[in-house]
Amino acid sequence: MSNDPLHGKTLETILTELVHHFGWEELGNIIRINCFTSNPSINSSLKFLRKTPWARKKVEDLYIDSIT
Repeated sequence: MSNDPLHGKTLETILTELVHHFGWEELGNIIRINCFTSNPSINSSLKFLRKTPWARKKVEDLYIDSIT
């Protein structure tokens, strides 16, 4: 079994769980990127996060912090 908390989790799953836990508004306050504050959606956010490694890292780190 992997010690990596992201093991087996897709970016979509991670983002969906964070939105469910925090909501878009709070997520946008925690991680200040437009895809969370300006007309947010899972699909538009996934497109941005897949192309933007620093933003994806922030989302993954927040997810790890929220489950530990």
